[in-house]
Amino acid sequence: MNPMVQFLKQLTDRISPSTYTSVMNQSDAKQIAYIRQLQREMKKEDTLEVPFKELNVVVFDLETTGFYPNRGDKILSVGAVKVEGTEVKKDNTFYSLIQSDESPPKEIVDLTGITKEQLEGAPPVEKVLNDFYKYIQRDTLVAHHAGHERNFMQHFSRSILRTAFEHRIVDTTFLTKIAVPAVSLVTLDECCSHYGIEIETRHHALHDAIATASLWAESLKRIQELGFHHLRDVYTYLAKNR
Repeated sequence: MNPMVQFLKQLTDRISPSTYTSVMNQSDAKQIAYIRQLQREMKKEDTLEVPFKELNVVVFDLETTGFYPNRGDKILSVGAVKVEGTEVKKDNTFYSLIQSDESPPKEIVDLTGITKEQLEGAPPVEKVLNDFYKYIQRDTLVAHHAGHERNFMQHFSRSILRTAFEHRIVDTTFLTKIAVPAVSLVTLDECCSHYGIEIETRHHALHDAIATASLWAESLKRIQELGFHHLRDVYTYLAKNR
């Protein structure tokens, strides 16, 4: 038996279940309190009118087993990178696989390269989510076709961390619709190809996040040239031109 596992087993044998539960609940409570405090602080900030050159965002991507968290689909990995204005901070990233004893569906393994063996040694989902919240702090989130990421973050924040997901997520397509209105760009591959952005490894959460961050930065440069100064300008324009 692994020495650390043996030590933990001996430790738990010496304390009563109620004591063990109390210790775990205290740790969980601190993490949940931390996340809720972040959310309260976010509500005081109006990021919609922060000038783009001063807007700090976290661009992220999730690899999952499917599209429906409410039907049992899981998060396999989380990748993210920070962007300050239009500068992608490739030296400030986040990446983690998420522990699972089950093998992903074969088509997902083929797509992502993520195997059961890799997931078995990864951190549990609650730790990854807590670490991710610490990484993003109060920053606005960005994702490509953000509904997918939003659905999974809402579901797992509620079911695992027992707290609501309050972070604003901006979809990169909001900017591309303004930056290149005459071209139909849908997939991440199409968008990156249009801008000449290379994706190091497709369907890898961190590499997809970095490519999406470059897409965000390039789109941001173009819409600023068109006279858009902050996110409220973007949302106002899109509401008028549906």
